[in-house]
Amino acid sequence: MSFFIVLLCMAVLVILLTWGKMNAFIAFLIVSVMAGLLLGVPADKIPGSLQKGIGDTVGGLLSIIALGAMLGKLVAESGAARQIANTLMQLFGARYMQWGLLIAGFIIGIPLFYGVGFVLMVPLIFSVVYQYKLPAVYIGLPTLAALSVTHGFLPPHPSPVALVGQFKADMGVTLLYGMLVAIPTLLLAGPFFARYLKKIPSEPSSLFQQQTAGNTPLPGKGNSFITALLPVFLLILTTLLSHFFSGGSEAVHCWVLFAGDAQIVMLFAVLVATFSLGIFQQRSLKQITNIYADAIKDVAMILLIIAGAGALKQVLADSGVSAEIAAAMQQWHIPVLVLGWLMAAIIRACVGSATIAGITAAGMIAPLMLREHTDPNLMVLSVGAGSLMFSHVNDAGFWMFKEYFNLSIRNTLLSWSVMETIVGTAGLTGVLILDALL
Repeated sequence: MSFFIVLLCMAVLVILLTWGKMNAFIAFLIVSVMAGLLLGVPADKIPGSLQKGIGDTVGGLLSIIALGAMLGKLVAESGAARQIANTLMQLFGARYMQWGLLIAGFIIGIPLFYGVGFVLMVPLIFSVVYQYKLPAVYIGLPTLAALSVTHGFLPPHPSPVALVGQFKADMGVTLLYGMLVAIPTLLLAGPFFARYLKKIPSEPSSLFQQQTAGNTPLPGKGNSFITALLPVFLLILTTLLSHFFSGGSEAVHCWVLFAGDAQIVMLFAVLVATFSLGIFQQRSLKQITNIYADAIKDVAMILLIIAGAGALKQVLADSGVSAEIAAAMQQWHIPVLVLGWLMAAIIRACVGSATIAGITAAGMIAPLMLREHTDPNLMVLSVGAGSLMFSHVNDAGFWMFKEYFNLSIRNTLLSWSVMETIVGTAGLTGVLILDALL
């Protein structure tokens, strides 16, 4: 009966989000209350479960996601993202333009949220398409695949950060493993797959031809690259140092752990960017503060969605059904990494949101992961890969790609949806290879 109730609640959630077009945070709260009542949680305990779930889930993520949004917004507004793309395009030349845009998408995708990166890169893609008379989908899809891969696998993006918190993983180690999985996944879903898309007809609007021009001088090349990638450098460096000093002085090890904490890393990166891309670029502190305020608006709903998913996770845990599901799943004889991926993929196909899919699946798979002693860092990547699976008509990214590239639904399915499916399956394959090697 418990399994039927959970399935019913998931079905109600999908209906509210898709057919009802309800706000995701409100939908999660409604379903959380419904699940608590149906699963026998005392009515007076349900509000406490909601508060605990929201607090535990968002508490450790709020500063990381907010600071990440501020950094990404400043990288975009200052022109640093455009400088990175322009530099790589000049470096690679017309013959290897696809690779230049691909690397630009990957670098820009690390600090920028997916939607911001998408809107920023599309005019650059189209300017190249018009200038060199190249097929739009062939040139553009690998760049957008890079944005998708960073969104699903690499902190400080909301979904990986939230999964790190839920699975008690290590942010730096997850980032290292994520890079190892992301790069081959990107090559497969990007340039390799795009070779088969040269004949897809696409006539993007000519209004994008002028959007790469700007009157404000761009930041320097070194400044742009270093500031955008600073969180990645610091997380990888401090992770390596923490292992190096693990057997040494306790005081040194303590300071290394402090410096390697994701919140401290993001705070330092934002402070550096405030000067390097703000004050040193003749921007006033008031202008920079307004950019940061806009960044919080961009990310507020993502934080609420994560909070709502955390509330549902806690209600399921307090009812005892999460432990029941974990015990039943043990009889399926499916590796936990594959199971987490499968659950995220199913929810993604139903709901459309990668973030919702990842967080919801994590709440259900976490008890089984602990029981099976699965590597939490690999679990983050496995669920992240599942959350990127088959994107279709219920995903905003699907429609953005279709409308920007002026494609039919059939050709959008053949290009965008297949690309996302390759990202999801190749990601899982990479995770399983790493699990076998470690």
